[in-house]
Amino acid sequence: MLRLINRGLGIIASPASNRVGIGAMKIAIAIIFLWIGFLKFQPYEADSITPFVANSPVMSFFYEHPKDYKSHLTKEGELKPEQRSWQTANNTYGFSHGLGTVELVIGALTLAGLVSRRLGLVGAALAFATPFVTLSFLFTTPEAWVPALGDAQHGFPYLSGAGRLVIKDVAILAGAWLILVDTARALLRDRTVQVEKRKQFEIA
Repeated sequence: MLRLINRGLGIIASPASNRVGIGAMKIAIAIIFLWIGFLKFQPYEADSITPFVANSPVMSFFYEHPKDYKSHLTKEGELKPEQRSWQTANNTYGFSHGLGTVELVIGALTLAGLVSRRLGLVGAALAFATPFVTLSFLFTTPEAWVPALGDAQHGFPYLSGAGRLVIKDVAILAGAWLILVDTARALLRDRTVQVEKRKQFEIA
């Protein structure tokens, strides 16, 4: 039994297993960015990020009327033409389309890391930087916390649905860092091999 356990641990700890894990992490992060990036072109998703953007000190200027967002919020799956019209005038959809494009690029670059270390390094760096922005919403967005509506559990540390959506980015932060480290090591190994080959050629 102990032999089987040690053999299993050896397989898990092998370099091949590590390569599979890093590859899977690249695919996982790419899926998140590509899927969410695609959704940013859908009105309901653009509407749902309104509180985050409107309350952000570094993003609110993208909206025409950031302070008026609360009276124009809709639930997912709900269609209110008058609110859609306001969101259009607020540049909610224009901003969301731009953000979606950025997320699609990050997802594509991260996925490209499976075949190109240089492109993958750029994608991983961008994927690593993104959570610093999204996690800041926990400090700037009131809707990220359960409101005080009578229940004893409200405010910190009681994350609302919006807050739970944001906190997941700590996993993206850690995963992107692992990809960055692995890619940097691979690039350094490649350069070392190239230098050695050049030296051998010069000697010959």
